[in-house]
Amino acid sequence: MIGVAVVGLGYWGPNLVRNVLGNSRMQLVAICDYSSENLQRMAAKVPGIMATTNFEDLLSNPQIDALIIATSVMTHYELAIRALKTGKHVLVEKPMAHSAECAARLIEEADKKNLIIMVDHTFVYTSAVRKIKELVDSDDIGQIHYYDSVRINLGIFQSDVNVIWDLAVHDFSIMDYIFGRAPVQISAIARSHVPGQPDNMAYVTALYSDGLVAHCHVNWMAPMKVRTTLIGGARKMIVYNDIQSDEKIKIYNKGVSVDSERTDLRINYRSGDMHAPMLDNVEALSRVIEAFADAIERKAVSPTAGQCGLRVVKMLEAASISAKRLGEPVTPQA
Repeated sequence: MIGVAVVGLGYWGPNLVRNVLGNSRMQLVAICDYSSENLQRMAAKVPGIMATTNFEDLLSNPQIDALIIATSVMTHYELAIRALKTGKHVLVEKPMAHSAECAARLIEEADKKNLIIMVDHTFVYTSAVRKIKELVDSDDIGQIHYYDSVRINLGIFQSDVNVIWDLAVHDFSIMDYIFGRAPVQISAIARSHVPGQPDNMAYVTALYSDGLVAHCHVNWMAPMKVRTTLIGGARKMIVYNDIQSDEKIKIYNKGVSVDSERTDLRINYRSGDMHAPMLDNVEALSRVIEAFADAIERKAVSPTAGQCGLRVVKMLEAASISAKRLGEPVTPQA
């Protein structure tokens, strides 16, 4: 059994605790939070588990093999590097760290100690995104021309990161997983409409070397929650609506073609059937925890291993730099 401690019991931590308890290969040894209120609330649900406000208690506990960190973004690096230095495997919430430099250091430390560093990019493990990856890899959709996402809602306002780091990080991780390559340029326009707070809305565009264009609209100040992504291919198009309880993915046999034999390059439109593939109901977070166990016990490479987390942080940094420069295109770090 893999002894696990969960650090951070605010919004996402309780979900991690629940999934660790539900995994037959893991044993929840401890929970930790600087807030005694959060700690007491969770301790009441898992009696008999070590509960502490002192992070050092986890590092010195030989029963703990791995830490799952679900704290604020600016603390990810500090907590993760200390865990790795004391020989603990680490699963850290998104984004991996507050800078690419720090993310790279985590990977270096994990490699040096032969430990696992993994990021909880949960959307990568959803049945819908896995199906989209399968369709793209099979070339059923054809060459991908565009990725267009709207990820908006009213709140939750974050104090330590802007809306790009909070919401666009999901799209960046999905794009990294599906397309398997980094964009050559990223540009972003972002604004804050609440004095003293980080940017609450942004429009981010990523350009790829083969002509693929990815666009993300993220916003904390929308009147309704929208989680819709369009993926346009040469042969078919995908509509992914994460809010729908069923038919999250719809595949449209629609597209355009050019009659190259005509001198006026006539555009032909094709309109076929719509297909909604069946998706399983496995909780994505349970797959994250299982992948973490596989990485620890079998050295299996997860789709959100440290290098994935680093690539996503590089994209976030490029978007943030572009936003500060009023949309000037920025090349993510190599």
